Amino acid sequence: MSEAGGGRGCGCRVPQRAPWSLVAATASLCLVNTEHTVFIKMATSVCTARAAPMSREEKQKLGNQVLEMFDHAYGNYMEHAYPADELMPLTCRGRVRGQEPSRGDVDDALGKFSLTLIDSLDTLVVLNKTKEFEDAVRKVLRDVHLDNDVVVSVFETNIRVLGGLLGGHSLAIMLKEKGEYMQWYNDELLQMAKQLGYKLLPAFNTTSGLPYPRINLKFGIRKPEARTGTETDTCTACAGTLILEFAALSRFTGATVFEEYARKALDFLWEKRQRSSNLVGVTINIHTGDWVRKDSGVGAGIDSYYEYLLKAYVLLGDDSFLERFNTHYDAIMRYISQPPLLLDVHIHKPMLNARTWMDSLLAFFPGLQVLKGDIRPAIETHEMLYQVIKKHNFLPEAFTTDFRVHWAQHPLRPEFAESTYFLYKATGDPYYLEVGKTLIENLNKYARVPCGFAAMKDVRTGSHEDRMDSFFLAEMFKYLYLLFADKEDIIFDIEDYIFTTEAHLLPLWLSTTNRSISKKNTTSEYTELDDSNFDWTCPNTQILFPNDPLYAQSIREPLKNVVDKSCPRGIIRVEESFRSGAKPPLRARDFMATNPEHLEILKKMGVSLIHLKDGRVQLVQHAIQAASSIDAEDGLRFMQEMIELSSQQQKEQQLPPRAVQIISHPFFGRVVLTAGPAQFGLDLSKHKETRGFVASSKPYNGCSELTNPEAVMGKIALLQRGQCMFAEKARNIQNAGAIGGIVIDDNEGSSSDTAPLFQMAGDGKDTDDIKIPMLFLFSKEGSIILDAIREHEEVEVLLSDKARDRAAILKGKMIPSYIINSNPELENEDQPSSEKDSQNQSTEQVLSLPPTVDLVDQETPENPLDYHSESSSPADIEEAAGFAPSEQISSSTESLETTSLDGECTDLDNQLQEQSETEEDSNPNVSWGKKVQPIDSILADWNEDIEAFEMMEKDEL
Repeated sequence: MSEAGGGRGCGCRVPQRAPWSLVAATASLCLVNTEHTVFIKMATSVCTARAAPMSREEKQKLGNQVLEMFDHAYGNYMEHAYPADELMPLTCRGRVRGQEPSRGDVDDALGKFSLTLIDSLDTLVVLNKTKEFEDAVRKVLRDVHLDNDVVVSVFETNIRVLGGLLGGHSLAIMLKEKGEYMQWYNDELLQMAKQLGYKLLPAFNTTSGLPYPRINLKFGIRKPEARTGTETDTCTACAGTLILEFAALSRFTGATVFEEYARKALDFLWEKRQRSSNLVGVTINIHTGDWVRKDSGVGAGIDSYYEYLLKAYVLLGDDSFLERFNTHYDAIMRYISQPPLLLDVHIHKPMLNARTWMDSLLAFFPGLQVLKGDIRPAIETHEMLYQVIKKHNFLPEAFTTDFRVHWAQHPLRPEFAESTYFLYKATGDPYYLEVGKTLIENLNKYARVPCGFAAMKDVRTGSHEDRMDSFFLAEMFKYLYLLFADKEDIIFDIEDYIFTTEAHLLPLWLSTTNRSISKKNTTSEYTELDDSNFDWTCPNTQILFPNDPLYAQSIREPLKNVVDKSCPRGIIRVEESFRSGAKPPLRARDFMATNPEHLEILKKMGVSLIHLKDGRVQLVQHAIQAASSIDAEDGLRFMQEMIELSSQQQKEQQLPPRAVQIISHPFFGRVVLTAGPAQFGLDLSKHKETRGFVASSKPYNGCSELTNPEAVMGKIALLQRGQCMFAEKARNIQNAGAIGGIVIDDNEGSSSDTAPLFQMAGDGKDTDDIKIPMLFLFSKEGSIILDAIREHEEVEVLLSDKARDRAAILKGKMIPSYIINSNPELENEDQPSSEKDSQNQSTEQVLSLPPTVDLVDQETPENPLDYHSESSSPADIEEAAGFAPSEQISSSTESLETTSLDGECTDLDNQLQEQSETEEDSNPNVSWGKKVQPIDSILADWNEDIEAFEMMEKDEL
């Protein structure tokens, strides 16, 4: 490995029964290497130009910029939020559990224990802020209490709080040994960690050894006061991401009970893997061990289970963890990896995709592959993710296989930065420094607000959410700083530590400390494993990068256009390429009812097309009529895709969210509020944005002629919801000379964080006379503007379809230098980035489906979609290779035609992911599609497929 890769010499042979203390989490590649076959090779010409090396001065400049950004985030947390768990950066206050509207499971991370401070402890040391670290430790010891009457997530509390305390302790004793700082420290953080560990242990009181997902810090489990203990399910990652922290706690303290419980949970998950595929599901019953969700991937719900198997081997030196990881990894590369994509599959039918979208948490996986030593697929997936980021500025929470937004939020997740750091350490390729530079620029340009950094509520509009999670400080700044830092920039040797999933640092010397637990697990048998599946030798750099300085570049280059300049029609798997002359199966998005070849393919897959008397068309699959079991599987996938395509078309009817951007002093465009659109007035997606100062109308409800027309003339009027129709309000302020209107919800405390997007309907009359734009803000977002008016009097806003680049907005204005510095494009930026993004897109044909598709029984043909069974003998079902006898889809005849769009890909990114409210002044015609209902009479393996489809409909991470 090159010196820039940060690795040690890799000609070593690893003793099979020796503790592993050679490898740091900074991606030294002295790890096992598994050969695998790359499924797809893209035939594209490869550029030979390599990224120019970044100068030492520029790296230092970017490192200093990361330090300034951390100071901005951490300083505002300490000033405006501490001792609360997290900072709310839009309202400049702390988030306290119970004092803010519930956000559901997200709030389970909050335990009234100053979460962000604990999560940031070792980040302070990595960033060479030792004095601030010493002050922070004193605050934790003085102010933090771990016996609060609050129900918290066992998983989140373990990785963030227990991990944060252990990481802080690890670096505190390191600093104490150096002799300058922390001389007073006497293991106080470790004692707090031990106290917390004992508080988490009651969660493991199950027959399986898998922990309950939640626990009350004060009352534990099952007591009436605990308000928890009735749960039956937990995610695989929740139960399988404990071993590093719990084992470290045991090794530090000598109390073996923690490592024993964490090992037992991992052993149980291993025993419950699906034996034929060697995959695990997303959710498992903690009492019976039955899989509740049988889809499997490397993203949300499973991700860190795989990570901790490999890292447990590194930290603890137990070969069984490596054996398990390699077995799972082989299955992942066989079934889930479809380069450059990673798609969920069924654990019992791993050749069947469980969904057609990916979640952002899988961005950690390239980094794990680097630790594994499997570089090529790591480079491929990372590059695909980077192309998505370049299109949307951030990685959406979920995106489809053709790179469209599925879930539009982005809570400032650090996984992509983590993989970028590991790839740079592995390859030394300066390209990854440029990637990191892009991440820094995007954070400063789009997420930075006066009181910190705000999560993106919608990457399409650039609107913000009043949220800055603790992991942003624990991980993002740590990885970005290390990316640009040289060895002498860090006050300790980072390679003596391993990163947990929350990027907390645990020393590798723990592998030889207090090893009272048997290295070899006796609860698991490995007789079915084949040692040829992996090697015990470190991968040699000559193999990873065979005398070719352009190795990484040659892998990335074919993926450069995968997002913007091509419209992928799906991934061709290896198995499909070998049948029917390597011709891929028909995809739902390509289907044309008028194409005879398509109808013939449907027949081969056992799918019939039936024209109904009312003009609709039914698609019905009879698996027993398919030409083969493989064709029956293709038919099942086709029907599944048609369901998702139909569901997507329902969402497309809704107007996308809009943005209200505060551009006057001191905001300068850095605060973007999510706004609901109106079904009347100026369409901001087709016309230039509206810009102006705001003024309150009188009367405030806007339901009669305004008494202060001079105040709203040429301005954007603020109105309160209620007492009359939205269109009436719009006409009244338009007659008074307003250039736009913002309706603020009268329901105090309402927020776009917790409520679905609201869409203002007309009054049932012709609204063509309304020419001004109208937007809707919930109470919380509206109060931000009202507070700004009270403090600054004159407030200027921008009403648009998406947030505009601040450089374009502020061009020619006198603004503070720190705003200019965060927008280096100010002097040469002449058009918003949204206008640039709309250029240079290629052509794609898209199937147009009906506006609503509901799920019904066959006896109710007025509804168009159904899973149901027709009479078939058991023998017939066996012939169909275990597939359901039938399922059907209905749609209008007109919907089965395709439209060619010249010169650009069909862009569905602006379609809503949420449903609008239904009340007196909202659209009563908008309704949710019904969810798929399982059929009890189908064979067990068919039920597994149906259950997986139900989970896809729920779309829950």
